[in-house]
Amino acid sequence: MCGEVSCRVAAGEVLAVVGFNGAGKSTVVRTLAGRQQPLAGDVRVHGMPVMPDAVLFRRQVAVLFDEDVFFPALTVREHLLLVARGHALDPAEDLVDAELLFFGLVERADAVPDALSSGQRRRLLLAAAFIRPSSLLILDEPEQRLDPVMRDALAQRIQQRAVAGTAVVLVTHDPRLLVRTATACLVIDDIVQAVDTERGAQIIAGS
Repeated sequence: MCGEVSCRVAAGEVLAVVGFNGAGKSTVVRTLAGRQQPLAGDVRVHGMPVMPDAVLFRRQVAVLFDEDVFFPALTVREHLLLVARGHALDPAEDLVDAELLFFGLVERADAVPDALSSGQRRRLLLAAAFIRPSSLLILDEPEQRLDPVMRDALAQRIQQRAVAGTAVVLVTHDPRLLVRTATACLVIDDIVQAVDTERGAQIIAGS
């Protein structure tokens, strides 16, 4: 169980949260996303308290967790169109086509979630997270159930979002994804360590 955690992620940065299983990584990012209340202190996005039910918060924050949450009667394409149109993206159809192509889902575009493999469902969740605009993107082990080629493509997409100004919080067990994307690391262990991967600086706080 990790102790106190204090961190700040600015636009264009990728903060990787790493540590052993059960150390508290998912707890940290679920708290950042407003999925659970902090035990102490607070979490703010653009200086505002985290309010996951607020329209403004939902417009700023996109998340990917391990839950497969789908509308069972909607196809892959319909899921992505719902997200795109819900965020007033135009042209929604073209943007959806681009995500289907990127995540290798073109041939499964008319399938419902129950007809997909676990890897395809993971790629659909990723497509839904990446298609929507956000200033903060939270990804909890996005590499799960992805093959090596798709993991490399995912690293490229994360880099592109950061270059475009999105702040990214990434929980990962994949060393290659970590090295290719992270600008800083938060190590959840007996002690909490914040490491700036570009400048080599390290801040250690006792747990």
